[in-house]
Amino acid sequence: MKQTRVGLGLGFTAYALWGAFPFYFTLIAAVSPFEAVVWRVTSTFAFCVILVSISKTWLQVRGILASPRLLGWFALSSVLLYINWQIFVAGVMFGHIIQTSLGYFINPLVTILIGVFIRKEKLTRMQWLAVMIAAVGIIAVAVGYGRFPWISIGLALSFGFYGAVHKHVGADIQGLTGLTVETFVAIPIALVQGIVIFQLVGFTAHTFGTGILVLVMLSGLITAIPLILFGEAARRLPLSYVGFLQFLTPILSFLYGYFIAGEEMSYTRWLGFVAVWIALTLLIFDMVRQIKQAPVGSKPSLNTEPIPLD
Repeated sequence: MKQTRVGLGLGFTAYALWGAFPFYFTLIAAVSPFEAVVWRVTSTFAFCVILVSISKTWLQVRGILASPRLLGWFALSSVLLYINWQIFVAGVMFGHIIQTSLGYFINPLVTILIGVFIRKEKLTRMQWLAVMIAAVGIIAVAVGYGRFPWISIGLALSFGFYGAVHKHVGADIQGLTGLTVETFVAIPIALVQGIVIFQLVGFTAHTFGTGILVLVMLSGLITAIPLILFGEAARRLPLSYVGFLQFLTPILSFLYGYFIAGEEMSYTRWLGFVAVWIALTLLIFDMVRQIKQAPVGSKPSLNTEPIPLD
């Protein structure tokens, strides 16, 4: 019970910090989101190097780099991570915070579809109903925005496939080790993007004052802390608990976008979001039902394992 309470505290803190990311990146919205991601990747890698050195886990990192199979999978997850970060940061800085929250609301549904079409998993009738209701919701959101919600779908797809890659690799690799390898692989991408930005418009973070520059440089630290907290929480909590906690992040993002950032929500958009929330409610209900009916030690078929990549 003590471990569960500690895990809940760590997990709640991790997801609350992820929920605060829109506020953080709004503070540095004067900087180009494409430059911000370059600094985020490089500073996250630098912070990971420090942590790996302190924890003396370089042997695990070298083990991944020495395995062509593992390195290949982590290279793929690194690209998906980079895409997810870029879409999220651009969405927030361009004033589409509610769209980013929708992406993480529908992520469990995308994960389910990945399981169906790639892993050949079977869905229950309630899960299929949830997917169809969510599809109606996405269409309603598209109508409400007057365009396809590319930010939401991009985040959900990159996040979902990132999770699928990690599930394929296995759970034996620690989060810090994996993040170190992923950011290491992403460094060349960030350098190329940085060179292009520098040639076109130059770096601008330092031109907005010391405060903005410090926040930009600390984005790596802000990225790594909730990941570490999440890793410790996941070790102490059942998967079902973590699955419920993951919805805290998009809820906080939505509340910030609507009540503080003042983003507009038409009736059609509300209809779409409500449909997605109904679908999630059905999924949660179905997961709870499976947990109660399943033998001890088994897992429900709904994969709500969160791989947090904001």
